[in-house]
Amino acid sequence: MTRTLAGNHWRQSLEAWAIPQEILDQAPENPWIHPPVMFQIPRDIQDSVSHQRAREAMPAGGSFLDIGCGGGIAAFAVVPPTGHVIGVDHQGEMLEMFTQNAAARGVTSEVFEGFWPMMAERVAAADVVAAHHVVYNVAEIEEFARAMNAHARNRVVIEMPQSHPLTTAAPLWKHFWNLDRPMQPTPNDLMAVLHELGIKAHLELWDGSMRTEADLESQAHFSRIRLCLPEFRESEVRDFLESQPKIAIRSLATIWWDVQ
Repeated sequence: MTRTLAGNHWRQSLEAWAIPQEILDQAPENPWIHPPVMFQIPRDIQDSVSHQRAREAMPAGGSFLDIGCGGGIAAFAVVPPTGHVIGVDHQGEMLEMFTQNAAARGVTSEVFEGFWPMMAERVAAADVVAAHHVVYNVAEIEEFARAMNAHARNRVVIEMPQSHPLTTAAPLWKHFWNLDRPMQPTPNDLMAVLHELGIKAHLELWDGSMRTEADLESQAHFSRIRLCLPEFRESEVRDFLESQPKIAIRSLATIWWDVQ
C-alpha cells in the first residue's frame, strides 16, 4: 500500500474526530449509526453540480457505480440516461432500498455488500463511478480513490460537505460534554491527495439544501445516540435542538475527474 504525505494528513485529521474513550465507555449504544431511513431517496431528486457532472459523462443506457450508495440518490439522479446501476454498501438494508428503487425506475441493478475498496475486485467497471458523502469515513483514502479510478471508464465524481458532516453537531458536543470538535479535513485536503496520486481532478463549490431527520423527535433520538447519552436524557437533547437556529443550507463540494 503506497501512502502519500497528503494522505497521512487526511488520516491524522480524521483521527482527531474520534470520540474520547472515557465518553465511549459511557455509551449505552453504538454511536456510529447510519439509520437507513435517512438514506431513502425523494421521489423527485433535486438536480445538483454532482449529478450534472455525472450526467455529462454518461452514455445512453450506460452504467453507474454508486459507492456507499444508501438508497441510491447519486445513481438515480442520472436515470435516464443511465440504464444499469451498481450499488455498494456495508449495510444490507441500504442495498435492499437500492434494489427496490432501481426496479421502481425501470433500470437493471446489482448490489454488493461490503466496504470499498476491500471488495472492489468483485465489482465490474462502470461508465461513471461516484461516492456521495462517504469520504469523511475513509481513512485509507489513497486506496479508495485508486479503486474508484480503476473502475471508471469515463468519469469519477465525489460529493462531500465543505466541512466534516459532524461539524453541525459541534454545539451539541460542547453543550453536553464540553468537547471541542476539529475543523479538518476539507475538500482541499482531498484535492492534495489526488494531486499526489497523479489524478488531475476538478473542484467545484456550491450550496445545497440540508437533509436531516424528518422531525424533531427523530433528530433528538439519533443525536442522543451519537452523543453517547442514556435514553433518559433524550428530552434534554430535544430541548437543546429546539433552541438552536435551523440550518436550511449546507456548503458542498464536487470533486471530479475524467479517466485517462
